[in-house]
Amino acid sequence: MILHIATQTAWDTAVASGEYRDASLETEGFIHCSTAAQVLGPANEFYRGQAGLVLLGIDPALVDVPVVYEDCYETGQAFPHIYGPLPVTAVIQIFPFPPNPDGTFSLPPELV
Repeated sequence: MILHIATQTAWDTAVASGEYRDASLETEGFIHCSTAAQVLGPANEFYRGQAGLVLLGIDPALVDVPVVYEDCYETGQAFPHIYGPLPVTAVIQIFPFPPNPDGTFSLPPELV
């Protein structure tokens, strides 16, 4: 399973349309994802203190566009990227993802 951080509002919109399209799909050509071991890095760097988030648990085998693991930012880590819209049927679990009182994030207990 790979993970993507989304707002609950964006996910609700995706469910209504049948596919999820993150803004990065238009600006960078792919949807950023992470493994469970990687997700706290981007969460704490880009979403610190933000409420209303969920983690989409995605089965890459159910994604009908390329899923490529790559190190686009020279971090030494290969992050999964989805090169096209994400079908909502590929999302097999949704985890609430609230920030801690100090604004940082922790993995949901199911992912620890």
